[in-house]
Amino acid sequence: MKLCLGMTYLKNININHQGSFKLEKVELMKSQKILLILLIVISVNTVFAQSRRVADRYFEEFSYIQSAELYKSIVVKKGDTSKHVLSRLADSYYNNANTEEALIWYEKLVKIYRNEVTDRYLFKYAQTLRSKGDYKKSDSIFLVLSEKNDKSNRKIELENENYLLDYSNNKDQRISIRNLAINTPYSDYGGFILDGNAYYTSAAPKKGKKQRLYKWNNQPFLNIYKAKESIETIEGNEKDTVLELNNHKILPEPITTRYHEGKPVFTKDGKTVYFTRNNFDGKRLNNDKRRSVNLKIYRASLVNGVWSNVLELPFNSNEYSTGHPALSPDEKLLYFVSDMPGGFGASDIYKVKIKENDAFGKPINLGDKVNTSDKEKFPFIGNDNTLYFSSDGHLGLGLLDVFQTKIKNDSTFTKVTNLGEPFNSKRDDFAFYIHEDGKKGFFSSNRKKGKGDDDIYSYYIYTTPSICTKTITGTVVDAKTGDIIPDAILKLVNASGEVMHETISDISGNYKFEKVLCDSKYVIKASKLDHRPDQKPIDTMSKEIEVVKVDLKLIPLIIGDQIVINPIYFDFNKSFIREDAEYELENIVTVMKNHPEIVIKIESHTDSRGKDAYNKFLSDKRAKSTRDYIISRGIPKNSIESAVGYGEEQLLNNCNNANQRKCSEKEHQVNRRSYFYIVKGKDRIQAKQQAEKIKVKKRISKRNSYLMFLRNNFKSNGNNPSQNKCTKDSDCEEK
Repeated sequence: MKLCLGMTYLKNININHQGSFKLEKVELMKSQKILLILLIVISVNTVFAQSRRVADRYFEEFSYIQSAELYKSIVVKKGDTSKHVLSRLADSYYNNANTEEALIWYEKLVKIYRNEVTDRYLFKYAQTLRSKGDYKKSDSIFLVLSEKNDKSNRKIELENENYLLDYSNNKDQRISIRNLAINTPYSDYGGFILDGNAYYTSAAPKKGKKQRLYKWNNQPFLNIYKAKESIETIEGNEKDTVLELNNHKILPEPITTRYHEGKPVFTKDGKTVYFTRNNFDGKRLNNDKRRSVNLKIYRASLVNGVWSNVLELPFNSNEYSTGHPALSPDEKLLYFVSDMPGGFGASDIYKVKIKENDAFGKPINLGDKVNTSDKEKFPFIGNDNTLYFSSDGHLGLGLLDVFQTKIKNDSTFTKVTNLGEPFNSKRDDFAFYIHEDGKKGFFSSNRKKGKGDDDIYSYYIYTTPSICTKTITGTVVDAKTGDIIPDAILKLVNASGEVMHETISDISGNYKFEKVLCDSKYVIKASKLDHRPDQKPIDTMSKEIEVVKVDLKLIPLIIGDQIVINPIYFDFNKSFIREDAEYELENIVTVMKNHPEIVIKIESHTDSRGKDAYNKFLSDKRAKSTRDYIISRGIPKNSIESAVGYGEEQLLNNCNNANQRKCSEKEHQVNRRSYFYIVKGKDRIQAKQQAEKIKVKKRISKRNSYLMFLRNNFKSNGNNPSQNKCTKDSDCEEK
């Protein structure tokens, strides 16, 4: 749970909407039967309508746990798949970050009401797809939405097909992250370090007190806690450390009330705190025109060790929310989030000057380079004037992602960039904080394998030691002619069979794999459409050689008007297909499946030994056995025009009947052969090969981006466990 903009409160409503009917076996007039049936239908419809009204009431009061249960019951038990019910059921789960369930119902909503669904629901559907890792489908939806919305930032961001690779931008750093021990099954988030203490927000129940629950998610209200900062060594690795918190306690009144408080930021002298609170004046909650309770920013002062003088900031309003305060390094500007009128999206980031005598300037929107048509939240300004914030409007990995931009001297911003893994995941990632030393801090996430709703993760950034890597390069050529082969696919496969790198040979037949880890064994595989592949083992054990050269040779399967394979052999006086012949014939099958439009004819030949008539008979049987095998592998019968044996009628040398005894076995073998001629469709082969080249280039570009996103080679070396991103006890990175 994050402090949400626009909140309200409600009472529990328990309505029994069950009814039962029992028909006695009596004589009824026809009109009485009809009347009874009508009464039953009316009663059932009344109960049904009542159930929906109850669900609607919970939904409209932001009680999404209850509304989800009721709407789901309406769908499952009553079969109501109306747009109203499906959209609200999906929203109920979405608003509590249950993206697995939300995805099910958004998918059903979009499928049934494809032409009626608004952009708002398409956006949420795309977001839940991202939380599942279905980036391709999500991106296609975002692209459609971007075309309609000139305020959207995603159109330009989606033009970069390698954005997932860019989001793995922490590859040159070692970052340990830890799910903090103080996390609870409830919502815990934030983190701000001051004088050895850390301040964070939690919905954990207060000890010894009966808690009122926030109906949005049935958790206690949020409070601000204080804990001791400690640096601990990672288990099994004394050189590396993590940031931990302990001895936590809730801040006393007047900071803490019976409603929400959260996201504090302190001045460097520790004497002033800014924090977010419900619109509560100490006696009662104040509503806007829609009877919703918004958020406001408050300031308090530390006087003689006691927090006092809690004041509401002057730019707050009952009609919109302000929250998530952050201070500039010189403490002259206060940054915050608001859904005030005139913004770019659902919530924007603003700044305001802090003047003397408790005065403030006019709030200024940070503009469309930072803010989008959707939500921006949780700003934090680093000591180097870098703005960190969370957004679901910029292109990310999941729901909310953490982004950064440098604030220039003229108050403009550099390009907004995604902070990448391990800070971002497929779920919500937010409330990023980095200490002034630039090495440690916190972020919050509801990623999988956490302890509760939202969890606080600490991180520690290490200087990366020098890592031994090599470059593997080579050339791909035609095994028969020595000609270069461009556009061949090269894969570097490790000992576990995992593809570590993938590339394509260039116009000169050359390829290159860079930054390949030392002390490892690999296999390099080369392939291309309509070619017999090649592979070679390689190791990177030698530390002296920086560049390893490995050339590979491919054998073309189509030469001129023939599909060319190695000779296929039959047992003496037999025509059945042997295992070694099957292996070769699979190349014919592959080519014909690659080019289903071609038609071939098969010719089979023998040497001159044996009687002429028998040789012709035997070769004809072998040709037809070859045809039958190819057809058995799924090739249509009409793709083979003919299969004919010619015996010894078309010898390739002088090893005829007269010279049989003069010829060696090798010379006779030349005449034992089969031909596979392409008689139709040859003109379309080149076009297919060109289309395949374009397709392969695009696929490998995207695959490399995704591989680098999922797996950082520099940090996955099993021989160096200290380079792992996550600590032993956390299992913190969502895969």
